[in-house]
Amino acid sequence: MKQWEGICEFIAVAESQSFTQAATRLNISTAQVSRQITALEKRLATKLFYRTTRKVTLSEEGLLYYRHCRALQDGIEEAERALGRLKQEPQGLLRLTAPVTYGELFVLPLLNDFLQQYRQLQLELELTNKTLDLIEGGFDLAIRLGNLNDSTLMARKLTCRRNYVCASPQYLARYGVPHSLSELQHHQCLVGNHPYWRFSEQRQERTWRVSGRLQCNSGIGLRDAARKGLGLVQLPDYYVAEDLRQGALVAVLEPYRAAPEGVWGIYPQNRHLSPKVSLLLDWLQQRLSSKPAVANPDATD
Repeated sequence: MKQWEGICEFIAVAESQSFTQAATRLNISTAQVSRQITALEKRLATKLFYRTTRKVTLSEEGLLYYRHCRALQDGIEEAERALGRLKQEPQGLLRLTAPVTYGELFVLPLLNDFLQQYRQLQLELELTNKTLDLIEGGFDLAIRLGNLNDSTLMARKLTCRRNYVCASPQYLARYGVPHSLSELQHHQCLVGNHPYWRFSEQRQERTWRVSGRLQCNSGIGLRDAARKGLGLVQLPDYYVAEDLRQGALVAVLEPYRAAPEGVWGIYPQNRHLSPKVSLLLDWLQQRLSSKPAVANPDATD
């Protein structure tokens, strides 16, 4: 394609400020560099360089063109590096940690597929709902849910999860459907690890303190209590998606539903991201982002 002709020569001259040095860098003749630049300027109808006997400098138009061309070349080089990483067979040990339920339902099946694909890898996965220290624990990667607080870690967003406030039809028929956050004080709320639920009101995130007869650190236990009519519950989609589809639970306060929360791949900032970790992040991101909410989760969180 003619659009690409002369681009490498143009970038080399722009960065070296010399036709001769650009030719050496590209391992071609100075005359060939000159011909390509002349042809490029003619095709663009734009003077890209100011030439003197001492130096070559970019014109204003040349500087603008260089910035775009440099970005294109960087993209091509990164694409080639990505292919190179794929061609290299990853080897060695990968240590990960993930939340219990999300890890069992989503992460572990994908890790098993990853091990089938790359047979020279070894993998250790610790499922826990505790926030482990990655450096101290020697972890290469952690899967974390929701808002991130630790600015010393690097993060890549893998997908999203959505929280729903819901209850059984029997509970709503008996106690009524709440239509505002203030009405939650008149309802039995099934409380998890924290007595605060997240909402969005007038496009602003806010938290609301809730209380009730049951507090439990198991999402499955809270889901079961909600199905049995014990109260309202706020849970991520992968707990309640099938119940909502089948009508065993009914979503309420939908105008106040909080924005989707991130599911993140976290790794230490001061640790070089190895090709095998980068490859795993790509693997998880591609598959988690296209995976629907799981029906009938059967693990604890």
